[in-house]
Amino acid sequence: KTFQLHKVFMAIYRNKSTKVEIQMCAMKSLYPQFKVTKKSSNEVKFVGELQPKPEFRKFKVEITYCGNLRPKVKILSPQLVDKPPHFYEKTETLCLYHPKDFNWSKDKLIAKYILPITSAWLYFYEVWLETDIWYGPEASHDNIKNDNDEKTI
Repeated sequence: KTFQLHKVFMAIYRNKSTKVEIQMCAMKSLYPQFKVTKKSSNEVKFVGELQPKPEFRKFKVEITYCGNLRPKVKILSPQLVDKPPHFYEKTETLCLYHPKDFNWSKDKLIAKYILPITSAWLYFYEVWLETDIWYGPEASHDNIKNDNDEKTI
């Protein structure tokens, strides 16, 4: 997949494509099950299914890319339980990483960074439902302002 992504990226880069077009191409190449909707010249939505393990259920996921703003990831179905860990209630989006641990920029690819982290979040969510223990990475959110302007649970 990495070689395939590199070929796609280089072809697009030579054509001077926009960041949105690069994101769209990378997603179509690596995650063809995701439908792509270009909202504007700097915003695109991806909707598709992820299944973190064959024995786990499939989740319908929506990812919104807006340049340098942190991508917003929502689970459309099945509905998550009330107040899951690492979740922004106000925007109903997943908390995938701590800003001190990962710095998002418009040059990073949703397909390379956000999709794998989302799949991992779904895996840890399913395990949490069974064990009531979050085995995924965690960090304190005290005094951290983020794009969603709220703290996680």
